[in-house]
Amino acid sequence: MNLRQAILLLFIVLPGCAASALSAYYLLPEWVALERHHTYYQKLSQSPSSTLRDLSIAQAAENRHRINCFAEGVGVLLGGGIAAIGIHGICTLPQKTSRIDRN
Repeated sequence: MNLRQAILLLFIVLPGCAASALSAYYLLPEWVALERHHTYYQKLSQSPSSTLRDLSIAQAAENRHRINCFAEGVGVLLGGGIAAIGIHGICTLPQKTSRIDRN
């Protein structure tokens, strides 16, 4: 591995993988919360004793988690894209070859 490949690995690939992993770490609990609030909203909407205020609060909570999941998912995709660009750069760098003079 030459110096250019090491620089790409250190400053592009590893931060991209770290950003993707960190976003995925925060995405998973948010996804669980979204499923929980979505189920609660469905149950509340089918209940005859629920008020419009209760439905609005439940819908706002579900939408909050939905937006957070979207944002974290975008972070996963952007981190993966950055890592992929770095890997592509490592693979397409020209190889140094030593030349032997034939005189």
